[in-house]
Amino acid sequence: MTDKIKLLAAVLMVIAGIAGFYYLADSPSVVRLGAILLGFALAIAIFWFTQAGRQFFAFSQESVVEARKVVWPTRKETIQTTGIVFAFVVVMALFLWLVDAGLLWAVKLLMGQST
Repeated sequence: MTDKIKLLAAVLMVIAGIAGFYYLADSPSVVRLGAILLGFALAIAIFWFTQAGRQFFAFSQESVVEARKVVWPTRKETIQTTGIVFAFVVVMALFLWLVDAGLLWAVKLLMGQST
């Protein structure tokens, strides 16, 4: 029950930050931006102390650890793969152009518009 109240308070902080942005319409942009940032910062601080917040931040840390385990391709592998993709695109474009031209020729022939 307390987590639900904390989540509601976090949502209210976001709403308050946005409302402050519009309420301070005559203020400098820095003050308006500060209102939004303060609202979001308070919402994150409140969310941090909920069960869902702890699970989210634990998941985020695990994601960073997993991202570090990824074996990224070398520059040479990346350039080779990009070259293969470009070559395939050119070959496919030529193939589709030939098919389109052939179908256009066939339709013209069937309709009696052959030159």
